[in-house]
Amino acid sequence: MDPLRIGLYAMPAFFVLMAVEFLSYHFDKDTDKGGDSARPRAGISWRDTGTNLSIYALGFILRPLDKFIAVPMVAIAAAVTPLHLSASHWWVWVMAIVLADLAYYLQHRMSHRIRMFWAAHNVHHSSQYFNLSTATRLSWLIPGSFLSTIGYAGLALIGIPAWLVFLSQAIVLLYQFPIHTERIERLPRAIEYVFNTPSHHRVHHGANNPYLDKNYAGIFILWDRMFGTFVAEDEPVRYGLTKNIDTHNPIKVNYHEFVAMVGDVSCARTWRGRLGYLFGPPGWRENSDTATTVEHDVQNLMAPAAASWGKRSA
Repeated sequence: MDPLRIGLYAMPAFFVLMAVEFLSYHFDKDTDKGGDSARPRAGISWRDTGTNLSIYALGFILRPLDKFIAVPMVAIAAAVTPLHLSASHWWVWVMAIVLADLAYYLQHRMSHRIRMFWAAHNVHHSSQYFNLSTATRLSWLIPGSFLSTIGYAGLALIGIPAWLVFLSQAIVLLYQFPIHTERIERLPRAIEYVFNTPSHHRVHHGANNPYLDKNYAGIFILWDRMFGTFVAEDEPVRYGLTKNIDTHNPIKVNYHEFVAMVGDVSCARTWRGRLGYLFGPPGWRENSDTATTVEHDVQNLMAPAAASWGKRSA
């Protein structure tokens, strides 16, 4: 089930919620209009919102292969497995949603830590605003969709009916729309501990430390607590990328990182460099002397693996 098509069915509710969010900003006289340098682009920009919605709409035309990847892989997995669970049992539904959320967490984390997948996923993070329209800012590129499909095919292999796999995926994705907002502060402690909330997801969209690459959860923030990627919202969040692109052109928004990645691969001097630019984390550089501060942090994390790669490519 294509995430874009899922959203299409829910668009009436999306527009109602976006209108409510806009009105809440309009009538809130205390809303930050941009004077706080720590959060320079809080609120809503009509140009940015227009970019988000145009990217979403054009995605229906420019992602024709999506449906040909997800549906066959999950269907084949469901057909070949000897395991078959009945959806008539309530616990099968619970298991399907929980495991779909775990699959989403793993796919989402890899989309941040492997540049080939980040080339697609960075589109969602490139807005310097954070509001409900940001949830519709979805990449046209295929790699991330292929990665997520592998995880959902795993659910079919353990016996969950294919239709329930797709429904669980839809639930995980739809849950995340209303948490793209600054209008909701922290929720009661028990909810904040178990579930992904607007506060937790604001952290995830932060480009400033200590928020960078944290809080990957879809529904259950427990995954981040378990796997050491959780950070609570404390200081103001700066939204966007570590190097913002400052464009509202949907084509540039979608392909700027892909073009940069291809350029880095073509200029690499060794196989270590070529593989690093594809499968290393964003910011990885073949020559650490030219890396930025953020990239140096990545280099330090990758040092052991990079040394091993260097020996193999020598």
